[in-house]
Amino acid sequence: MEDLTQEKYLAAGIPPQSQSRKPGLEKVMDPQPVFDLKSRKGSGKLAGKVAVVTGGDSGIGKAAAIGFAKEGAHVAIIYYDEHIDAEATKHLIEEQDVRCTLHAGDISDEVFCRKAIEDAIELHGQLDILVNNAAWANRQESILDISAEQLQKTFAINIFSMFYLTKAALPHLKVGSSIINTSSIDAYAGQTGQVDYSTTKGAIVAFTRAMAKELAPDGVRVNGIAPGPIWTPLVASSHSEKEVAEFGKSTPLGRPGQPVDLTGGFVLLASADGAYMTGQFLHINGGAYMSS
Repeated sequence: MEDLTQEKYLAAGIPPQSQSRKPGLEKVMDPQPVFDLKSRKGSGKLAGKVAVVTGGDSGIGKAAAIGFAKEGAHVAIIYYDEHIDAEATKHLIEEQDVRCTLHAGDISDEVFCRKAIEDAIELHGQLDILVNNAAWANRQESILDISAEQLQKTFAINIFSMFYLTKAALPHLKVGSSIINTSSIDAYAGQTGQVDYSTTKGAIVAFTRAMAKELAPDGVRVNGIAPGPIWTPLVASSHSEKEVAEFGKSTPLGRPGQPVDLTGGFVLLASADGAYMTGQFLHINGGAYMSS
């Protein structure tokens, strides 16, 4: 994959587009998200570790999973039903001479979450890193338009799943293990049209900080990443064509982020480089705070 400079990012732009299918599919996005760079070389920071990544079939989760693989970690990807995207990601991970397993299902179901963790342990023998990343969104112009059904679904996928997966993973974690939760700039700045989504992302911040305190005596670190506007299938499936065409342009850097822009953050929090970090959030948002 060719490395992209800032100038190429800005020149490429994003044409108007939208996807009716939720969650969205990476394979039909134009341009394709950038999830890896040729210049990014691993140095064995996660050699022999095993990571479970939700939503690892595409977008931010895919970038994190490939970043872990480049550092020597084996990966279990939990995803919903985007089988083509998942198989493509598995192939890229296995090119790094590590193992990758796929676990399809609905993370809003606690029974599935327990089974997915159990299957990952059975296939990989251990668990060192849990990335709670998968999310769902459905834009509504007003809170008056958010039905009880949508509210419950957003919370079930975005935050309840983190309780389920963390509870299932805890017996297998040990000193030096890491949990990384994906929140959003929306937790801090808010977002019109996504009140329920923004609220779940705020809950993730509180969950992360509470779990960091709870697990610190056990030597397990819990941190998070709060991305700004990142070009992922979730964007294409939850925004209008006009919104997509303008996506990320208002940031000081003038472009949406790419999933690969978050890879270094995930590796930092998963590895010994972040050994003195817990209860923290990395804000990777192109300077969006300064323009909000």
